[in-house]
Parts: sequence; C-alpha cells; structure tokens
Amino acid sequence: MAWDPQQYLKFREQRFAPFEDLVSLIQPRPGMRGVDLGCGTGELTARLLERLPGSQLLGMDSSAEMLARASALAGPQLSFAKQDLRGLEGEWDLLFSHAALQWVDEHERLIPELFARLTWGGQLAVQMPANDDHYTHAALREVAGEAPFREALAGWVRTSPVLPVERYAELLFSCGAEHIHARLQVYGHVLEDADALLEWTRGTTMLPYIERLPAELQERFVSRYREKLRERFPQRPVFYAFKRILFAATRP
Repeated sequence: MAWDPQQYLKFREQRFAPFEDLVSLIQPRPGMRGVDLGCGTGELTARLLERLPGSQLLGMDSSAEMLARASALAGPQLSFAKQDLRGLEGEWDLLFSHAALQWVDEHERLIPELFARLTWGGQLAVQMPANDDHYTHAALREVAGEAPFREALAGWVRTSPVLPVERYAELLFSCGAEHIHARLQVYGHVLEDADALLEWTRGTTMLPYIERLPAELQERFVSRYREKLRERFPQRPVFYAFKRILFAATRP
C-alpha cells in the first residue's frame, strides 16, 4: 500500500501511546541486536533505541514513503531497510513490532516463524490493533458492499488476520516460550467528531479499499463512508474505544 506519513501522523500521540506499554514489556540487556518490524517513519524506532543503550537496531518496512522519512534518523546504531518482514533472516535478541503485524496474514504460521528467529534468551514484543469489530471498520465493509463499489471491488472486503488474544499466548507456549504476557487493552481516544474518525481510518484501515477503487469512485466511497459515520456518531466529541493486543515472550 502507498502509505502517507503525514496522514498517519495526524494522530501521533494517540497512535504512539501503546508504544510505551509495549516497551515496558521488554527486559533490556546490554548490546542487544534487534529489529523493529514495520518501523514506519522510524520515529519510534529511534525512541526504542534510547531505551536500549548500547544496542543495534534495524528498522524494516515495506513502504518506501515511510522509509524516506525514516532515513534522516539513521546513525551508527540505527539503520533502515525496505523489506517484507516475511523475509527476515538471521537471529536477533529482540523482535519488536508496533502496529504492523495486523497487515500480515496467517498469524498461526507467522508467530512461530518470528519466534524461531530469536537468539537464546531473545525476546518477541508485539502490539497490534484488534478493532475489526468496531463500527469504523464495519462501516467500511458495509460501504464496500454497496453499488457501485461492490462491483468495482469484485466483492472484496478486508478480513483482519488478528487472532483472539489467548491464541497468541497458546502459540507462544507451543514454541517453548517463557515469561509469556498477552493482554487485550482498550485505549480510549476523545476525538472532535465523526469526521475525525474518518481521518483516523483514512491513514490506515481505509487505504486498501481506496487503492482498489478506480479514481472516479474514490471520493464517492469516502463521502458515503462519512455519511455512515455521521449517522452513527452525531455527538461531539466522539469517544473512540480502540482495542489493541499486546504480547511478549522470551526464548529460553
């Protein structure tokens, strides 16, 4: 997908808040070698490095647009690479992923594959949205099912690959992990109105729909989606209850 860093960062503080909770699950060790899977603009990768003095971090992302912004942050201990995380090689002391794995399919295979890339004593720490049942997401599917969008999309709607939180704990246990932590957490965001909800999803969840539509239907899709959000959330401000899964574990 063609990510827009400026659009994504409109809600910087709200999107970055779970980062702090995820970092708190890491047990720092001297001289760690780690990867930030889906590093985006690199801002949080640099912040992660500050929490891990003496470490070497690689930020990986598949978006050239995001990495163009991240490149300015590169230094002796921080580098960036354009790469799909499925192609990760080598062994690492830390695999860290903040709001990225929800874009990768087949988590039943993905989590064991990532865990196998850890060194002995290495740590996996992941945070990702688990909000697919919220109306902001459901409304996108509803609009996609209406004419003329249904025909243009050939019936396609996005299905989230995110599993129930307990399944991640089970997968980690089956990998032989220790110190398993897995939880579902609601982050409450107070947004100005329904249009602010649209701006939030425009930077993430809406992208695959817009990219699949012909140019002449894109704004019509956005307008119809805006109508549905305004009908559902007429109040000002709007409380956006956003669910996220956080999990971490250590390879013994």
